[in-house]
Amino acid sequence: MRSVTYSMGASLDGYIVGPDGGFDWTEPDPDVFRFWIEDIRQVGVHLMGRRLYETMLYWETADQDPSIDAAGLEWIGLWNPLPKVVFSTTLSQVEGNARLASGSVAEEIERLRAEPGEGEIAIGGATLAAEAAAADLIDEYRIMFHPVLVGGGTPFFPRHERRANLELVETRTFNSRTVLLRYRVAR
Repeated sequence: MRSVTYSMGASLDGYIVGPDGGFDWTEPDPDVFRFWIEDIRQVGVHLMGRRLYETMLYWETADQDPSIDAAGLEWIGLWNPLPKVVFSTTLSQVEGNARLASGSVAEEIERLRAEPGEGEIAIGGATLAAEAAAADLIDEYRIMFHPVLVGGGTPFFPRHERRANLELVETRTFNSRTVLLRYRVAR
């Protein structure tokens, strides 16, 4: 069965977006970007909400930017063909290799797990992760902690999640003092 992962960058105080809506502090250095490139190779489909989808639309045409480097082109080559499922109540259409979700997060995950296919089902965004966690559908959490305190905003972990015991799978410190923590849900 395909595993479900929730991966996002977070401030040390646990927010994926600061109180001002900004997340410029998550911009990866080359070392961290290399991690994300290798990480996305394991993904078979990516679930995301409207805000993350709109942020990631940049990559649909980034290859036309003359300043894009080799790592950026490598990311584009992996990200753009990756199937994406967008959860939105306001969008009526999406671009690229994306489709609008037709059901709840739980229904979409159940459908994706039943379909033939390989690779992880990745979730990006706290709202979707909260729904998946409440239904006990997340198999692994991947938190990229950035060395900054933002004092509020959107938390990485949903505040009403049920208890989940976790097993540490990996820790890694990057050149930028950014730290990855990977935890598998103990079942």
